[in-house]
Amino acid sequence: MKRDQFGQVSFDINEIAAMLYINPDMDFTNLQVQDPELYNASAARYYGELPPLKEYQPLPVSIEEFDRINQSHWYMPEQYQEFDIDKWVLDQCRTQEQLQRAGKELLMFQERNLTDLLRFLKYFVDTMRTNGVVWGLGRGSSVSSFVLYLIGVHKIDSMYYDLDVEEFLR
Repeated sequence: MKRDQFGQVSFDINEIAAMLYINPDMDFTNLQVQDPELYNASAARYYGELPPLKEYQPLPVSIEEFDRINQSHWYMPEQYQEFDIDKWVLDQCRTQEQLQRAGKELLMFQERNLTDLLRFLKYFVDTMRTNGVVWGLGRGSSVSSFVLYLIGVHKIDSMYYDLDVEEFLR
């Protein structure tokens, strides 16, 4: 199995054969194969009802264009797509110090075009809470973000522990 720079997976014909040996009923019609010609010719000649394997096709865009396209598609309800996350975050603040910290972080998220990410995280956390999903206290440098704490992504109050958001949003 190979994975390209976009995360697309492709298999060689021997890997497909091994998978079919383990699971003869496997649906392999959506798999991409590095060199499907021999299989496709044999399948057509001897087993006309078998679907052909698809040949691996690299995407015709740069990594930057691929990222831009994917970052413009957030799969969340429209109410969250239009949600004023900045106002909501600032409304959660109880002190002037919290307002200053949240405002600074929100500007940092905006500078990096990550406002849609914050909206998605709000949707994600709301969905997990609604469905009783338990998640961890926090991991890595993300716990230095007070905004992520307010949204509920983690449970570490970065202001209480005097954590610098620059550790997360470099």
